[in-house]
Amino acid sequence: MSRIGKKPVDLPSGVTASVSGQTIEVKGSKGTLSFTATDDVTLTLGENVITVTPRGSSKRARQQWGMSRTVIANLVTGVSDGFKKELEINGVGYRAQMQGNTLKLSLGYSHEVNFEVPDGVTVTAPKQTEIIVEGADAQLVGQVAANIREWRKPEPYKGKGIKYKDEYIFRKEGKKK
Repeated sequence: MSRIGKKPVDLPSGVTASVSGQTIEVKGSKGTLSFTATDDVTLTLGENVITVTPRGSSKRARQQWGMSRTVIANLVTGVSDGFKKELEINGVGYRAQMQGNTLKLSLGYSHEVNFEVPDGVTVTAPKQTEIIVEGADAQLVGQVAANIREWRKPEPYKGKGIKYKDEYIFRKEGKKK
């Protein structure tokens, strides 16, 4: 039995959902998101509650049960509150700034890195050393933040690079004489 899958997903006020077959569509103040579940689970819409139940007791059905419930819960959270990832830039001369729909990063390369922000995500740079990625789709927000971080991952000796705000960088001692 899936402990996560057993829990119903509550719909907060201002969020509506509609189920048609294996597809669920959730609408809220931040937008509209949809998810198509596999045939191994059944989606049921009740009074402000969405429940997910497995079809059969196969291993795949039990795997899809918890995963589908979590994805639906992320849809509901995304359209009501949204998701946010904060990145910090450490290093001398490393900076970021927004110009229109492009994030311009100076990361110690011989050229500036221009990162085009995809639709469905907003990227802001309130300070030169801070980047905030926000959006309704949890997967897209995480992927955009990971793509930005990929340009210059934090290194363990001086801690230079782009890191998540809550990330801990294990520091190493340099070589000795």
